[in-house]
Amino acid sequence: MTNTETYAVPTGFGSPELIGLLNREMRKRWSAVAERTDQMAGYALLAPGKMLRPMLLLTSADATGGDSAQLLPAALAVEYLHVATLVHDDIIDDDELRRGRPTVHTHYGMPDALVTGDFLILNMTSTLLECTAVQPAAVLEAARVLSTAGSDVCRGQVREAGMAGDLNCPVGDYQEMVALKTGALFRGACRAGAILGGATAEHADAVTRYAEHLGVGFQIFDDLLPYLADSPTTGKPATSDVANLRPTFPVLVGYQAAGDGDRRRFAEALSGRMPVADSHRLMRELLISTGALDLSRARAAEEIAWARESIADLPGTAAVEQMLAIADLSIDRNR
Repeated sequence: MTNTETYAVPTGFGSPELIGLLNREMRKRWSAVAERTDQMAGYALLAPGKMLRPMLLLTSADATGGDSAQLLPAALAVEYLHVATLVHDDIIDDDELRRGRPTVHTHYGMPDALVTGDFLILNMTSTLLECTAVQPAAVLEAARVLSTAGSDVCRGQVREAGMAGDLNCPVGDYQEMVALKTGALFRGACRAGAILGGATAEHADAVTRYAEHLGVGFQIFDDLLPYLADSPTTGKPATSDVANLRPTFPVLVGYQAAGDGDRRRFAEALSGRMPVADSHRLMRELLISTGALDLSRARAAEEIAWARESIADLPGTAAVEQMLAIADLSIDRNR
């Protein structure tokens, strides 16, 4: 695949050809493994996901004038890092469902799930080093970018934990946390792809800005999904945020817009004193009545508009169109 090859019309978050290629390679590496550690990693990796971050790495290389044909190992590497964060995140949240099936710790137990996440993180580096057709300096810089992204995810996780139950948390602080916890891997995938593809500094910065805005818009919309779709559709528990006392973006927006009476109801919904299903139902009512759902949709759309603007002048036209489609789909989805 080169930057001049025509991309298929995307279904979901990528062209069927690219997603098929990524899934085939993932299955080839992980579906027939015999050793238990590999089996647990395969269980986490082979659950059907969006493959969004690998797609962003490949398309960023092509959009900035490079050729992603030799970058399949790097695309898999960023998915290893992403899935590792999901495994650990599910442990932190005590969620039992991910991508429509039992989470790793639910299926294998807590100790093995912790090891699985660590194992995937370490496999990120070894898999990235398979990009032998790329200049070693570029591979080294991509490794630095992805490692920094992983560190930022950890920083974001710690910030999120510190916000639990805090309805007075400034929206700006929440967005900074999201830029770390969610946006970091978007940024890392896009920037690493550009670097591995030989992009100029200007073009690498352009896809980095795209990723930063995409990450914030994506997460704001993700915060809306528990109130827009049910668990079988999203593939994860709709009640997770209220169960973990998270003041997500729409909750903070709704709380700021609410009067005193509704603010007390927000506080009750996020207190942990109610049955979780009742808390979720009350929170949904409040988000609708305060207009927080619509305000959050508008804010997510604003971020996506900025993401689209960031890559308008890149040379890889077909890949740019794919990245624009990914941006649009990030706020028009049900999972």
